[in-house]
Amino acid sequence: MYLELFKLHELPFRLSPDPQFLYLSKQHARAKAYMESTIWFTDGFVVITGEIGAGKTTLIETFLRELQTDVVVAQINQTQLSPTAFLQTVLVQFGFSPFNMKKPEVLATLNQYLMDQHNRGRKVLLIVDEAQNLSHKVLEEVRMLSGVETAKEKALRIILAGQPELNDKLNSQELIQLAQRVRLRFHLTALTKTETSAYIDHRLEVAGSQGRRIFAEDTYPIIFKYTGGVPRLINTLCDTCMMAAFGRDQDTVSVAELETAIRELQWVEFASATNRMPLPQMMEHPQPPSATHGPPVGRILLASEGRTVMERELKTGRLVIGRTPDNDLQIDSKFISRHHCQIVTQADACVIEDLNSTNGIYVQSKRVRRHNLNDGDVVQVGQHEIMYIDERSPRMRHHAENTDTAVIEKQ
Repeated sequence: MYLELFKLHELPFRLSPDPQFLYLSKQHARAKAYMESTIWFTDGFVVITGEIGAGKTTLIETFLRELQTDVVVAQINQTQLSPTAFLQTVLVQFGFSPFNMKKPEVLATLNQYLMDQHNRGRKVLLIVDEAQNLSHKVLEEVRMLSGVETAKEKALRIILAGQPELNDKLNSQELIQLAQRVRLRFHLTALTKTETSAYIDHRLEVAGSQGRRIFAEDTYPIIFKYTGGVPRLINTLCDTCMMAAFGRDQDTVSVAELETAIRELQWVEFASATNRMPLPQMMEHPQPPSATHGPPVGRILLASEGRTVMERELKTGRLVIGRTPDNDLQIDSKFISRHHCQIVTQADACVIEDLNSTNGIYVQSKRVRRHNLNDGDVVQVGQHEIMYIDERSPRMRHHAENTDTAVIEKQ
């Protein structure tokens, strides 16, 4: 690897959550303080949310490393579980073997364990990562666990961490009682441009740079432009840059190596709160997010219950689709995620990609991650349909003019 060339003793940009590399931005420090408050206050629990790669797991690992010995922890990372399986998993974390137990026995064992630990002067903490995947029934079990209490305080401290969809679940009508028990909520945002530069330097220093400048000054704003300040994306891009420099036997990273890394990763500039979107054919000079240029390449018709409700032209650039107003195309529906999918349009291609939405996108009844749009394709998005019309195709152009109020047939 490149450690010897750069005179480092550790890989600075590994994706695995390593507490010693944690960079405490103002946002991360505040989230960590909220986690720590669960040890001292037991009235309700804490919810920490953040986009994918924002550093939630690293923050949790750092928090756990600093806990006192009188704190007993159950940490759950696999969250696609039934209610009984979830409770059994919690018991396993506490050292039990509950797989032959039925639910009443599991609950009785948990309650007794919590009381025993309290009587011994120990604090019990449950941390659930990726909590956005918990079903409503499992979240109701979490609420019931949070109600176990002694004469003076709750017997179980709880931290739920997950992607922003977790807040959507907690705000649903079915979980009003659970939401009322949340004492603190905090959303972990991405790093600022200044923090991104400090983050890179911090990780290099921990890895042994001893203050040496490894990344050229003019690379930092470009790194921020392509990562949006998301720590995981910064790690991926910086590691690829260093590999590119290593391939050229250079012990510094210049803009040339950075451009090489961007081409290899096939990234376009970062759009707020979306994932990385590889273009079907990498442009030499990628367009900025959500930009539109030139004449229409195509258009989409949005349909609900078989009737067209909206039409949008597609020019070269990116169109982000989701439930909230900050999207380029808003679909106000509970079946649509906050940022559900995006369409990237080039002069010769148009691609739709799922942005880790809850309900996904479907083409011909098959869930897809990414799909090259062809003239006449219909994509199912929640309870809506999107028909793609290629303006370069004379076959569909005349037909599309007569579809403004027509039923879009389901594929």
